[in-house]
Amino acid sequence: MPETDRHADSTQPETIGAARDRLFFTSCGTTCVIDADGTGLRLLEVDAPGQATWQPGGLLADGRVLLLSMEPRRDGPGRPFDEYYTQTPTHVWAYDLDQGTLEELATRDRMAVFYAPQLLLHDGRVLMQVCRPGYSQIFDMRLDGSDARPFTAAGGGVAYGFSLSPDGTRIAFHLAGSGGYQIWTCDLEGANRALVAADPDHLYFGPSWSPDGRWLLYQDCHHRTDLGHDWSDLRASRPDGSAHRMLTTGQAMWFAAAYGCPGNRGGGSNMPAWTRDGQILFPRRLPGSKVPWEFQDDRPDTDHFNREFKPELAFGGTEICRLDPATGAVTTLTSSAPPVWDFRACESPDGSLIAFCRAETGGAPGLWVMGIDGSGQRLLTRGLDDRGADHPRWLPRRDEA
Repeated sequence: MPETDRHADSTQPETIGAARDRLFFTSCGTTCVIDADGTGLRLLEVDAPGQATWQPGGLLADGRVLLLSMEPRRDGPGRPFDEYYTQTPTHVWAYDLDQGTLEELATRDRMAVFYAPQLLLHDGRVLMQVCRPGYSQIFDMRLDGSDARPFTAAGGGVAYGFSLSPDGTRIAFHLAGSGGYQIWTCDLEGANRALVAADPDHLYFGPSWSPDGRWLLYQDCHHRTDLGHDWSDLRASRPDGSAHRMLTTGQAMWFAAAYGCPGNRGGGSNMPAWTRDGQILFPRRLPGSKVPWEFQDDRPDTDHFNREFKPELAFGGTEICRLDPATGAVTTLTSSAPPVWDFRACESPDGSLIAFCRAETGGAPGLWVMGIDGSGQRLLTRGLDDRGADHPRWLPRRDEA
């Protein structure tokens, strides 16, 4: 599809956000909450000793938040990431934001020390990643951990990136195995699978359903030449694998976010995000951009980062853009001089605001908010001790929760 570039109006609105609009974000391994007007910053006060990190998951039907915590690394530093990570005990919790109460979930019939929730289903069930020595498997289980049913086969590749269709009848996910990263859909029991996209020369990643359920959006990384998975393009397909569309070209999206400086670094995969009206938000790469953290393919990966800080080689940055998948038109929402790295854009529940992260080269990101048209951009927080705010996620409005 052709692309046009139209910078959004930067007029400051009369008001931006309200106290009832709230965001999760993570800072220094801790989950925080802030109102969209920049007030009300607080840490989640959880009373569970022995946990090193916390991160939020989905929202339960009763309004509580699903949390995942991880105990300190058990084997000491220096061993390969894939050997130690899944041997570190994790815990799954339900947290009441208003009451401050915490309940541990998935304790019955525990099969391994490492559990990680992947997708909340109907009727109090969850898809849970269960990692045992040498392999990972997905189980469909009750929230208390009982009645676990295999969703994927043991040793059949690592499935994650799960997304539930708007009508609640189909699940999309990517599967990492000997054939590369593939996109699949299936029913709620893991059966009746349809292969959406597969090519050993392409890493297909992170499917998400369009609001009307007619399309799947996912990333396409040229992993054989981009070993660090820094960049990708956007693709869309029907859920049955037909009608493939290339939405961007030239590896236009920042995929593997790597930011900060030694001693205060961060990262994690960037994901495009649908808006309520069927548009797509994504961090577009400025021409020739290069991140300050260079991927090191020739050394063992002991931290799932495996990069060397080389700010002298960095160049450019990224901008938050809105893409119309029907026409290919692209609207630039953020732009900075000198360039910065804008990423993690997500739309508020009512569609009026966009939260995103912004980091200077070698700097930790701040959490920003702007109007849906890019107007009124303002910094909310730089996180705990100004060490960074990442992975924003909107909570339901207080008057809608």
